[in-house]
Amino acid sequence: MKAFNELDIPGVFEIDLFHAGDDRGMFVKPYHKQTLISQGLVSEFQESFYSTNNKGVVRGMHFQHPPHDHAKIIYCTNGRLVDVILDIRKGSPTYGSCAQVELSGDNYKAIYLPSGVAHGFAVLEDHTCMIYLTSTMHAPTHDDGIHAKSIDFDWPIDNPTMSNRDQEFQDLSDFDSPFTY
Repeated sequence: MKAFNELDIPGVFEIDLFHAGDDRGMFVKPYHKQTLISQGLVSEFQESFYSTNNKGVVRGMHFQHPPHDHAKIIYCTNGRLVDVILDIRKGSPTYGSCAQVELSGDNYKAIYLPSGVAHGFAVLEDHTCMIYLTSTMHAPTHDDGIHAKSIDFDWPIDNPTMSNRDQEFQDLSDFDSPFTY
């Protein structure tokens, strides 16, 4: 991990990942515990998973309720997407606001998400692979989301492909957040 840039949402960081390439290909370091500790961030992760996605897909806006809430590190190893972060922490100066970062297999960026932010993305290329590290295990009974179209964000896809689950999430205006800033 090379550089941390805090986004407009407090506690959310865009990370320029260490990478080195030559005629053999590319080497990328997406996780380095001591670097996270030195930044004062959560450094212990319990689970890792990935999703593969087709162009035109919108996923989100996902989070887990306490006590199974978690910090995440996310990055893209193939393809390209617009990652969207929504602040859902009561008392935050940016509550209800969004930030966005383009992630791709070519830009070697990751995002650090603290607990209390919802996450989603819009897929811009077929075969896009998104990797997630989470500080707690997935807890289906605490898994939730905000409807992506209810937030103040101009999605780059007009008629997205979305899961039934994501389409049934509540609107941000109806959400009573368990998170505080």
